[in-house]
Amino acid sequence: MLSIICRFILVLLLLAGGSALAQPSESCGEAVSLCVSPPEAGMPLIEGGWVIGVRTDQTEHEGVRLAASNLAEDLTQISLQDDAPDGQAKPFAIIAGSLDRSPTIRSLIESGKLDSSEVEGVWEGFMQAVVEDPLPGIERALVIAGADQRGTIFGLYDLAERAGMSPWHYWADVPPHRQGTLYAAAGSRTDAPEVRYRGIFLNDEEPALGNWARDTFGGLNASFYEKVFDLVLRLKGNYVWPAMWGKAFYDDDPASGALAERMGVVMGTSHHEPLTRAHVEWSRYGEGPWNYDQNPEKLQEFWRGGMERLGEGEALVTIGMRGDGDEAMTEGTAIPLLERIVRDQRKIIAETTGRPAAETPQVWALYKEVQDYYDEGMEVPDDVTLLFADDNWGGIRRLPEEGAERPGGYGVYYHFDYVGGPRNYKWLNVTQIERTWQQMSLAWDRGVDRLWIVNVGDLKPMELPISFFLEQAWAPSEMSRERMDGYAERWAGRMFGGEHAAEIGALLEQSVKFNARRKPELLDAETFDLASGEWDEVALAYRKLAERADTLRTDISEERLAAYDQTVWFPIQAMSNLYDLYRAVAHNRADAEAGLASANKWAEAAEKAFERDKQLTDTYHEEIAGGKWDHMMSQTHIGYTYWQQPEQQAMPELVRVQTEAGRTQAKPNERGGKPSKASSAGRLVIGERPVAISAEAITCRVGGGGAAWSVLPNLGRRGDALGLSPDHGTAIPIKDAPTLTLPLEAERSGELTVRLLFLPAFDTDGAEGLRYAVGLGGGQPKVGGFDLRPDTPLWNEAVASYALPMDTVFEVERGRHDVEIKLLSPSLVLQEVQLFTGEPSPRYLGPPLVQLTKQRDC
Repeated sequence: MLSIICRFILVLLLLAGGSALAQPSESCGEAVSLCVSPPEAGMPLIEGGWVIGVRTDQTEHEGVRLAASNLAEDLTQISLQDDAPDGQAKPFAIIAGSLDRSPTIRSLIESGKLDSSEVEGVWEGFMQAVVEDPLPGIERALVIAGADQRGTIFGLYDLAERAGMSPWHYWADVPPHRQGTLYAAAGSRTDAPEVRYRGIFLNDEEPALGNWARDTFGGLNASFYEKVFDLVLRLKGNYVWPAMWGKAFYDDDPASGALAERMGVVMGTSHHEPLTRAHVEWSRYGEGPWNYDQNPEKLQEFWRGGMERLGEGEALVTIGMRGDGDEAMTEGTAIPLLERIVRDQRKIIAETTGRPAAETPQVWALYKEVQDYYDEGMEVPDDVTLLFADDNWGGIRRLPEEGAERPGGYGVYYHFDYVGGPRNYKWLNVTQIERTWQQMSLAWDRGVDRLWIVNVGDLKPMELPISFFLEQAWAPSEMSRERMDGYAERWAGRMFGGEHAAEIGALLEQSVKFNARRKPELLDAETFDLASGEWDEVALAYRKLAERADTLRTDISEERLAAYDQTVWFPIQAMSNLYDLYRAVAHNRADAEAGLASANKWAEAAEKAFERDKQLTDTYHEEIAGGKWDHMMSQTHIGYTYWQQPEQQAMPELVRVQTEAGRTQAKPNERGGKPSKASSAGRLVIGERPVAISAEAITCRVGGGGAAWSVLPNLGRRGDALGLSPDHGTAIPIKDAPTLTLPLEAERSGELTVRLLFLPAFDTDGAEGLRYAVGLGGGQPKVGGFDLRPDTPLWNEAVASYALPMDTVFEVERGRHDVEIKLLSPSLVLQEVQLFTGEPSPRYLGPPLVQLTKQRDC
C-alpha cells in the first residue's frame, strides 16, 4: 500500500489591496515548469481549496519519506493555508520513489508509462515527469523518481524550491512565496550533479554558533544537525564536516550519526581527523602522544574504534595525519612515515568493513605542508580522492595536470572563514562569489569533480556564498560567467521576491566587494590614506550603501523583514559603522598630533561608533526574528593587534587635546587625491600625479595563444577585472600572448613605473610561477612574474590587500606611447593598471580611476 501524505485545505482569499503573490521563477512553457495559470495538459498542485498529496512506498528510504513529508508541508505553507483540510479530493497526486526501493516507480517503468533511461544508474540523478493514468483512481501524477535515495530527495526539494519554499526557511527565516494557485506543466525533466560530493564544513564556531546552539538545542546535537542537514539537502549538497572545536559529532550525541544516515547525508571529518575520529576524542580516550613513530599501537586502536563505530554508515573517510591541534608534524617528517600511516589506516578500513579498502570512499587532504609532501613524490593510492586546498584566503594552490585522471578523483577544500595568519576572518561575509566562481571554474576545468567542500565558519552570515558554492558545485558546466554575473539578483529574487531583487543584488555585490578588499578584522585607522581624503571617500561610499539599505528596508514586507535584516541590512550597517569608527580614529590622531581641538570631536565620533557596533549586535541578537539568533554575531572584530582575535572588543586608542581657541580644523592635504587630467584624445595623461585605470576600461584587447580576454564582473578592487578564457593552464609564448594596449601621453621625460594590480593567485601546476610581460612603444617587452607561497611576506600582504602589485620600470620620452600588457599565464586576473613617474600614490586603493574616451580600435 502507498502511504499518503496530503493536505486538503481551503485557500484563503487575498486581502483586498494586498501585495501580489510571488510568481514561480520559471517560464510556464518549459517541461514541468510551475505556473499560476492552468497550462495545457498540465496538472494542479494548489487549486480551489485543495493541496496535492505526496505519495511514497512503505519500502522507501527513510530520507525520501521525510523529504516527501516536508514537501507536503511546504506546499501547504505555500498555499496560504494553516487550517484543516476541507475534505475535497481530486484525481491528482505527486508520486515519489527511488528506482532501488519503490515498487510503484518500477511498475510505472515496466508498464512503459515512465522512461527512466536518463537517470538509471546516474549518481543522485532524478526525473520529474507528468504521467497519465499512473495508478487506479489517479488521472495524472507528477512523478519524482530518483536513481538512488538522494536523487529522489533532491527531486522533491527541487520542486519545493521552485514552488516557493526557500532552503533558508529556517536558517534565515525566509517565508514561502505564497501561491493561491499552482500548476505543473506537462512533460519531463531530468537533473543530476556533476560533482559527486558537495558540502560544507562548520568550523571556528565559537563563541557564536556554539553559544547559539547551546541556548537553542542544548548543544551541537542531533536536533541541531537536523536543521543543518535540512539546509544542505535543500541546497542539493550531500556532505558535511561537523563542527570540531572541542566537539565530537559521533561521541557528543550518538543520535547525530544515526540522523545523518536516516536523512541521507554523507558524513566526513576535517582534513586532520582520520578515520571518523574527532580531534577532541584523542584527549578524551587516547593514550600517549599523538605521534605515530612513538605510539602507533594506540593510534591504530583509536582509529579502529572510529571505523567500528561507523559500521554501515555512509561516509567519505578522511585518511592521513597532521600534528596535534591541526599543526604540521615534526619538522622534517619523512614522506615514508606518512605513506606507512596511510597503509596502516587502509588496513584498518579493510578489516573493520570486511571489504577491500578501495571499496570505502576515502579522501586525503593535501593541506598546507601535506601538499609539499605530495609535490615531492609522496604516493597516494589511486582510489583515494586527492583533496587540494586553497591558501585559506580563496586562492587554490594546486590542481591536477590536465588529463591526469585517477579512480579516486580530485577535490578542493575552500574557505569562506579562517583562523590564522595574517589575520582571522570570521565575522561577516567577505568572499565575493565572483572570486569563488573564478577559482572553482578553474578547478572544474582541470578535472576536479569528486569533492567540493567549503569552510563556512558559523554558517551565518554566509547565506549568499554558501548558496552559490553549492549551486555551482551541482552544475559547474552551467555556471557560465553570464549566469554568475546575475546570481546575486536571482538569489535576492528567491529570498525576497522580484520587486526589489535588482536593488538588493546590487547592495550585496557592492558591500561584499568593499569587505573583500580589506576584511573587517584587518581594518584599522591606518588602512586608508587620511591626508588625500581617501578615508573620507571610502567611509562615505559605504555609508551610501547603508542609507540605501535603510531606505529599502521600509519597502520590505513585514514577513520578510527578519530575512532582510539578517542577510542585507545588518551586514551593511555593521561594516559601514566600522568604517566610521576607524575613520574617526584616524582623524582624531591626526588632529591631535596637529594640536587641534577637532581631535576631541573625532574622539566622540569614534566612541559613538564603538557603542553603535554594540547596539547593532544587540539588535541582531535580541530583536531580529524575535531574538532567535542570540550570540550569532558575537565574533570579535575590533581591536586586533596580530593574527589572533582579541578576547573582547577593544576600543582603539584615542587622544584628547586642549588647544587655543580657533584652532579647530586641519587644512586638507590633497596629495595623490586627483589626477592632473584624465585623458587627451583617447590617451592616458601621465604627469606629476599617479593615475590608474580599471582593467576592463582598456578597450584595445587582442586574444592569442588559444585564449581571449574576458571581463570578470565586479572582481576588481574598484571596477571589473580582466582574465582569459578558456583558462587552459598552459603557459603562452610571448609572441602569441593575449595583449592589452593602453595609449598614454607622457608630459615629461623620465622614469615611468607601470604597476599591474593582479588578484592574488598561484601557479596551480607547481612550476615556475605566473608570468606576464609589459612593453612600451613597440620595444622588447619586459617579462615579470611571481610565485606566491603561503606565509611569506609577499603572500601576507597580497591576501590582506586583496591585490598583488607588480611593477615594471621604463625610461620614457615626453610624448605619445603605447603600453602593451601581455598575460603569459592564463590564470592571471588583472584588476587595474597604475602609472606614475615619481612616488606611487599613498592611497591604499591607489590613485583615483580615470576613464578613457575615444580609445582607438585595435
